[in-house]
Amino acid sequence: MESYKVMIVEDDPVTAMNLQIALENQGYEVAATVDSSIQAPNKIKVYEPDIVLVDISLQEDADGIELAKYIREKHALPFIYLTAHSDANIIDEAKQTEPYGYIVKPFDPESLHATIQMAMYKYHVEKEREENMEGLKNDKLNLEKLLYNKKLSDKPIVPFGDDYYLDISVCETFYQGKKIKLTKKENAFMRLLVAQLGLVVSFDQAINYVWEEKGATENSVRTLVWRLRNKLPTDIIQNASGIGYYIED
Repeated sequence: MESYKVMIVEDDPVTAMNLQIALENQGYEVAATVDSSIQAPNKIKVYEPDIVLVDISLQEDADGIELAKYIREKHALPFIYLTAHSDANIIDEAKQTEPYGYIVKPFDPESLHATIQMAMYKYHVEKEREENMEGLKNDKLNLEKLLYNKKLSDKPIVPFGDDYYLDISVCETFYQGKKIKLTKKENAFMRLLVAQLGLVVSFDQAINYVWEEKGATENSVRTLVWRLRNKLPTDIIQNASGIGYYIED
C-alpha cells in the first residue's frame, strides 16, 4: 500500500485525535491537523499534503464547503468530507464541490482507509487522463505542422500514392480528383498516415488519435483498415506486421 500525507481539518479535538491515531496506525503520515478554515490554506502550502479530510461544518457553519472550493480551485488536491450531517441542503451544496468521498462520523477506521485509497486511485486516474489529453493535443498540433509542411505551395492539398491527395482544409481524401466517401474515423486515420508518409503509424498512435472514446483496441484499428481498403480504389495501405500500418512516400 502506498503511504500518503494526510491533512485533517476538524474542529472537534477528540475526533481530530482519533482520526490521527487511526491514520497513523494504518501507515499514513498526518501532515497537519487544524481546527478552522482560516488556518487551512497556509498549512496546505507549507505541508503539501496528498489529500485533505475536511469537516463539512466547521464552527457550526458550512466553512468546510468553502474550504473545499478553495482546495479544488487553488491546489487541485483530492479532499474527503467528514460529516455527521443529514441536512439535505448542506449535502446538496457539498456535492457541487465534487468531493472524492464522504466519511460519516463517528467513523470506522477500515472505512476511513478504504475511502482514502479509493479517493487517491480516482485522483491518479483523473491526472493520468488529463496528461494523456494534453499529450494528445500536442500530438495533434505536431500532426498539423507535418501536413502543412507537405502541402502544395498554392493549395491546401497533400499528394500521396498514385493520383491520391488529402485536402487538409476539410480532412477529406480524393482519388483522381473525386472525393472518396469515408467516415470521420477513416478520414482521421488517412490524415495520420499521410502526415507520416513512409513511416509506420503504430496501433497505439492510431488508437490515441482516431478514437476519442475509450475501449478501442488493435482489432478496432484492423477493422478500420479493412473497411478503408474496401473503399480505396488501390491497395496503398501497407502492413508493418504486429506494429501498425504505413503508406509509402
